[in-house]
Amino acid sequence: MSLYMDVHTIDGGVTAEAVAGAHRADLAEQDAHGVKYLRYWVAEDAGKIFCLVEAPDAEAANTVHREAHGLVADAVFPVSEHV
Repeated sequence: MSLYMDVHTIDGGVTAEAVAGAHRADLAEQDAHGVKYLRYWVAEDAGKIFCLVEAPDAEAANTVHREAHGLVADAVFPVSEHV
């Protein structure tokens, strides 16, 4: 599995509560696609959401979003973790 960071932009801003609901929907859908959503970050006023996900490929990660709630990422980047 590879590690990805996806980025969403929601015009007009977004609430942490709304994103939490979308994340719960992702968690309910992820196993069907071999995906594991790990963490997410929200910039409410900017309307930005960042999701860290393990997935076989970027399309599998987007498929989970599409089927869970329809909010597909604007961009998906392969990343590696460094501490």
